[in-house]
Amino acid sequence: MQPSLWLALAGAGVLISFTPGAGAINTMSNSLNSGFRRSIWGILGQQAALVVHIVIVALGVGVLVASSPVAFNVIRYAGAAYLVFLGIQQFRHKPDLDQEKAAELRNEPASSMFRRGLWVNLLNPKAIVFFLAFMPQFIRPENPLVPQYLVLSATVIVIDILVMWFFFAAAATTFQRFTHDARGQRILNRTFGVLFMAVGVMLALIH
Repeated sequence: MQPSLWLALAGAGVLISFTPGAGAINTMSNSLNSGFRRSIWGILGQQAALVVHIVIVALGVGVLVASSPVAFNVIRYAGAAYLVFLGIQQFRHKPDLDQEKAAELRNEPASSMFRRGLWVNLLNPKAIVFFLAFMPQFIRPENPLVPQYLVLSATVIVIDILVMWFFFAAAATTFQRFTHDARGQRILNRTFGVLFMAVGVMLALIH
């Protein structure tokens, strides 16, 4: 990939990563509940889903999904329902000032955080449609395809990890002061719950 084309790709990747969405909300929620360092597991789960989307598009299956209203809607509504489910769980989560239980929450298994991040991004068919429009801009069919896809994937994933961890996860740490009393916890739980549900509803309604 030519340096000028790669710079354009990197710039586009930064803009995409900074666009708030379900992944950003999930990252901030993980950082708030489990700490900045451990939030990386949810971010890695989101990147695994990103790899799946890229592979699907690269293999041409993305065209099939994007052109099939039934397949697209099944995935879209499943993703929306999952986000709303996460939002309801977060919204209904009761404030907990018990230090032992708080420690348990902060020690949520990495595998659980990874799986949640995976499903949050995986059940978003709009990502497939987006990559269908995005990837061809940076792929030159006259050149070997595999190296180009590898460069594109690595660039997008590294940028997304950096933005998610050092911007969204770090930003969530500023809310830590609200977790020391029941009222603050209730406000944060309901705020993130509403955000999750809002993204889910938007995913279901916006075409």
